[in-house]
Amino acid sequence: MPRKQKLHTPAPPVAAQSTPKPVTVKARAKTARRVIGQMNKTEAAYAAHLDELLARKEIARWDFEAEALRLADKTFIHCDFRVIMPDGMVEFHEVKGHWEDDARVKMKVAAALHPYTFIAVKLKSKKNGGGWEIERF
Repeated sequence: MPRKQKLHTPAPPVAAQSTPKPVTVKARAKTARRVIGQMNKTEAAYAAHLDELLARKEIARWDFEAEALRLADKTFIHCDFRVIMPDGMVEFHEVKGHWEDDARVKMKVAAALHPYTFIAVKLKSKKNGGGWEIERF
């Protein structure tokens, strides 16, 4: 008895991909990895703050360590968060517990070289009212 041949059916056409939906901090902590680890506690707290802004539609999207920006030969800045505003403007947010002079200089150079807004973010202590101290470059 001859064997039945399986007919090859082509795969359905792929629909245009939509923009990925924002993911919560809990899910991001599992997938958003640095080369050397994952978000520290301060970065995770700021990610939760960004999720609140996302829910209120004050921002359109955020990504953790999405890209490196070149500052000079063999010199790059790796900001913690790339934040997309509702109007499409891009901001880079760097979260620090303590700011060293070299990190601040890199932010100033990045702001001078690239057409984005750069924001330094530091967690305020609860005795100082909590929240985030923000400096724009």
